[in-house]
Amino acid sequence: MKLLFDLFPVILFFAVYKIGNGNQEAAHALAMQYMGGIISGGQLAPAQSPIMLATAVAIVATVLQILYLRARKRPIDGALWLSLGVIVVMGGATIYFHDENFIKWKPTILYWAFAAALVIAQFGFRQNLMRKLMEKQIRLPDAVWARVGIAWMAFFAVIGVLNLVMAFVVFKGDTSAWVNFKVFGITGIFFVFFLVQAMMLSKHMQEEDA
Repeated sequence: MKLLFDLFPVILFFAVYKIGNGNQEAAHALAMQYMGGIISGGQLAPAQSPIMLATAVAIVATVLQILYLRARKRPIDGALWLSLGVIVVMGGATIYFHDENFIKWKPTILYWAFAAALVIAQFGFRQNLMRKLMEKQIRLPDAVWARVGIAWMAFFAVIGVLNLVMAFVVFKGDTSAWVNFKVFGITGIFFVFFLVQAMMLSKHMQEEDA
């Protein structure tokens, strides 16, 4: 259930983009009706409308996530606040300048921010954020926790680069293909990384329990 909640903005982004891309005239009319006043120049090409609508919906969905958690008096972790900040800034720039390149940079900025936070916490303050996040579920030796932190730093850094390569090299000029990669490709890569890491950590868990 938490996974679905976390992916809520991504799922809506994908759904709105795909529906809008299949109905560009309707998407263009909707975008101009509700966003015409905040778009630079007041004009938007029909082909740009789907990504603009999807971006606006993703911003609203992220805000709703935080409002929901506050209404239920549940803690809001730093990652969600960071995600809100990045989507508002990069998504807002996407809409105002009607330039999809800003939203394509958004995942990379978010992943690099996560990597930077892990680096600063672990090497600057001797705080392993991944350990704080995971140690209630698993117990590992201190040396292994250090490697887990480094692995996540490297992973976030690399996937940030990969997003740029796919957005501006492999799928340059093909926003639909990039959206598919963002939703399915990156999600799949995360799943594989989780699986490989779980397999590797299980060995250390067994050794510790022995």
